[in-house]
Amino acid sequence: MSYNFLVASWGGPGHLGPTLTAARQLRARGHDVRFIARADARTQVEAAGFRFATWQRTAHFSPIARTSDPIEYACDNLLFGPAAAQGADVSDEIRRATTDGVLVDTALFGAVLAAEAERVPCALLSPTVSLRPLPGQPPIGSGLPAPRTPEERAAVEAATSRFVAVLNEWLPMLNVARASLQLAPSSHVLELFDRPARFLIAMSAAFDFAPDFLPGNVRYIGPLLDSSDWSKPWISPWSHEPNRPRALISFSTTNQDQTDALQRTINAIGSVEMDAVVTLGPAVEETTLHAPDNVTLLPSAPHDAIMKEASLVVTHGGHGTVSRSLAHGLPLLVMPFGRDQGDIAARVEARGLGLILPPTAAEAEIAAAITRLIREPQFLIAARQFRDIMTAEVSGAPLVGELEAIVRAGANA
Repeated sequence: MSYNFLVASWGGPGHLGPTLTAARQLRARGHDVRFIARADARTQVEAAGFRFATWQRTAHFSPIARTSDPIEYACDNLLFGPAAAQGADVSDEIRRATTDGVLVDTALFGAVLAAEAERVPCALLSPTVSLRPLPGQPPIGSGLPAPRTPEERAAVEAATSRFVAVLNEWLPMLNVARASLQLAPSSHVLELFDRPARFLIAMSAAFDFAPDFLPGNVRYIGPLLDSSDWSKPWISPWSHEPNRPRALISFSTTNQDQTDALQRTINAIGSVEMDAVVTLGPAVEETTLHAPDNVTLLPSAPHDAIMKEASLVVTHGGHGTVSRSLAHGLPLLVMPFGRDQGDIAARVEARGLGLILPPTAAEAEIAAAITRLIREPQFLIAARQFRDIMTAEVSGAPLVGELEAIVRAGANA
């Protein structure tokens, strides 16, 4: 039986890709899918063949955020601030067309409230480390390793308490949004994650730090990777030496002040007997960088095609790039700049899949780390083992089965 799904996507580079992959999987199973997202996502969504709507109401942000703390900024400008406006827009969209289920990017709390208000089955989708704190797991943004000692567990519990306390500061704003949709107030912000029928973590369970237990609605579904053929065609610049190491260097597609770190990485590659391709993305101008003969600068290129010929990947630690690298069995050097990147890097290191350096690392440090990844076989062995694990995890598109299940359960309730 086919169903009608509405996908509410944040639309940022690290979020739109996974939600488009989810939509394609649903369509391949015979379901109808449409999107609501920010206006700049329209071109990609419609090019993929999905109907598109965007936000109509203006969000009213709170004056709670007092600092430049990234969690507080996210609460004010992404999670809670727009919730009432986006909730009303999603309610309108649900009423406008038949909607059997809603898939919501984990950042769009207003869409969760709308699904609850309209009594439509809802699944939250986390495209990276879980925004919902999980028992015994370091919270997103902490960069902490998995706890192995009583002291480390205490550090994780303290970080989780701080994280939840910050979220709960926005409970009044959340309840304003709930009231605007005629919903009863919540007593705790974590109810946001417990009310949806599913909380789907689009990450390899074997890659993530294992929580003490999973709440009843939480499922791991593996990374949502799709073809990277959106970028410019790939014309390989590699030398014809069969055993010469090759690297893909890819930092964030958004501006994280990465130009200086990228230049140091390029300089470091110049001192190693290898070749490299750098995909710059829209945030970095090619004219601002200088490359030695063994490094090729490209505005963009399909990462899947490059990774088939590469030996390793140097990246900022975005979950999509890391997961794609592991899907190709490639070890990683991760240089995290912020957001969830430190959390991803901690998992890469813990699983023996690569090395971490700060983005301030000197050229000699970067060259030494790359040389280790080339010469020490344990990194490649671990990455190839993960390739097989991830392939098994995503076979059969588990996300589709979970969404079908919640729609059937809702119809039978």
